[in-house]
Amino acid sequence: MINIDEKISLPRALSLGVQHVLAMDLYIVPIILAGLLSLTVADTSSLIQMTFVVAGLATILQSTHLLKMPVMQGPSYIPIGAIAAIGKTLGMGAVYGALIPVALFIALLGKPFNLFSAIVRKLIPPIVGGTVIIVVGISLLPIAFNGIYNSEQPSANIVIALASMTSLSAFILLGCLFKTLHWLRLVSVLGAIVIGTATASMYGMADFSSVKEAAWFQLPSLLPFGELVFDPIAILTMLFISVIVLVETTGTWCAVSAVTNVQLTDDRLNRGATGEAVGNLFCAAIGGSPVTGYSTNAGIIAVTGVASRRAIIAGGFILLLLGLMPKLTSIIASIPHPVISGIFAVICVVIAMNGFRVIQNIQLNERNMLVIGLPIMLSLGAVLMPRELVYALPQLLGYLVNSGIAIGAIAAVVLNFLLPISQEEAVAMENEHA
Repeated sequence: MINIDEKISLPRALSLGVQHVLAMDLYIVPIILAGLLSLTVADTSSLIQMTFVVAGLATILQSTHLLKMPVMQGPSYIPIGAIAAIGKTLGMGAVYGALIPVALFIALLGKPFNLFSAIVRKLIPPIVGGTVIIVVGISLLPIAFNGIYNSEQPSANIVIALASMTSLSAFILLGCLFKTLHWLRLVSVLGAIVIGTATASMYGMADFSSVKEAAWFQLPSLLPFGELVFDPIAILTMLFISVIVLVETTGTWCAVSAVTNVQLTDDRLNRGATGEAVGNLFCAAIGGSPVTGYSTNAGIIAVTGVASRRAIIAGGFILLLLGLMPKLTSIIASIPHPVISGIFAVICVVIAMNGFRVIQNIQLNERNMLVIGLPIMLSLGAVLMPRELVYALPQLLGYLVNSGIAIGAIAAVVLNFLLPISQEEAVAMENEHA
């Protein structure tokens, strides 16, 4: 394994950077968000474009100065429901206005106060982290299926979504089963998009006319979605969501730490939290989707045997360059929604299964089954709650229920903190820390 501080040649760094970028599929989140917010193709393209730019800037910053680990940054799936709820009610200005104070607060928790690491080690053991990841996958599945069913041509959408689901699953499976076809995993989502879009074109649902009008190169602009709105309820909602995102990203850092044999010290945790916050300040300024660390890159490191930060930095610059090309993001924005929804459904399943992988070694006694099971139940109850009931709730609670993930994550933390552990588990935990 080439270690994280080892220097590699520029051509090798660029080739590995391309692999890391391909493994991320970071355009899925902004496309889902754009669909939920009913954005125009132009605004969707802008959201995708700025998400690439923010991800690139945050990746470079984290890799070089703050976290200093080989972790790519990309848009998180966790805030989707909350952003959609706030954006529909108050506009995207309120989403970005809420991100700024929340990001500043989290940055201070990291550096200079060094409190983030203590909070993580106290409140987020593997049982909580794994449960939150499961909740993320399960809670987002209804969004994927609503994108398929709620349309003018549901029968056509089902066929298109099945084409993208089946092809994505087939590419992943073939890449896992045959070593000579491992590259299929890297391009699995791109391949599924091509097959899904080809299927959509048979139904006359593929329209790329907006691509002609898009420019080849464009610099970011400040506040592309209008003036910032600082709404207290939106700020509190995004604070809850951002804390949950940090639970997810801490799991990502642990995965990368295990693959690279680099210790995840308290100082590194605190610097990483500050890096996440700075990335989201970029997001608020130029209008992207909130970013976090991506665990898929740990798999690329394990396969290639190269953990050098230079490869990740190269990936960051590639993302930045792609984000300055509206022609490319306009093509992505024109992909039919049933194609993305089908792919998104499979991604949700993969996320949930990764959560089960985290908790696979945890003893499933009555206490732990409640800690894992009740949050899943509550998050599903929130997601499936009738809209008229959600609208009748106080605004803050309504935003959190719209997310579903927030309800499940809060329940996981509270239950793990309140429910007493058995004497055997207490002894095991003491031995582990010893």
